Amino acid sequence: MLYQIASFLLDVIGGLLTGACLLRLYMQWQRIPFGNPVGGLIFALTDWLVLPLRRVIRPVGRFDVSSLVAAVLLQLAQYFLLTLLLGAASAWAWLPWLALFGLARVAVSGLIGLLIVYAVLSWVQARSPLADVITRLSEPVLRPFRRIIPLVGGIDLSPLVVLVLLQVVMIMLGHLQANVMR
Repeated sequence: MLYQIASFLLDVIGGLLTGACLLRLYMQWQRIPFGNPVGGLIFALTDWLVLPLRRVIRPVGRFDVSSLVAAVLLQLAQYFLLTLLLGAASAWAWLPWLALFGLARVAVSGLIGLLIVYAVLSWVQARSPLADVITRLSEPVLRPFRRIIPLVGGIDLSPLVVLVLLQVVMIMLGHLQANVMR
């Protein structure tokens, strides 16, 4: 029971901080200004780790490598602590793989959350700085699917299709991780 509680808390904290680092990377890549509530939250959650890394690791064009490295380091730390709690000596060799799968799961979960919020906001026609940021973050993911999927009765089904595909990706990640760990 204690391991489950610790694992849950590490997953929540690690997922939140890793997701914030990935969102920082994605917002910079999409050139979304940080002068909004989302940007302020992202800076507050990630500056303590990204800024020191940025002194050593420079961005490559629009790609903020320090945010990506911070996300990987957070996942490594999370799985390192879980391995310590579990006391599994054989798991040390799997730490890099666990961190990469964890990073992929956080990225996919973040996209799922983003698209759910986008869909809800599109139903209520909310006009706010937050809604504009969510829309700008969602559009690059939805745009390729909108070219293929026609409107059905005036309703855009592309968010639903993308959500289903992301759930399939999550299932595949789980099976890949299980197969790698065997």
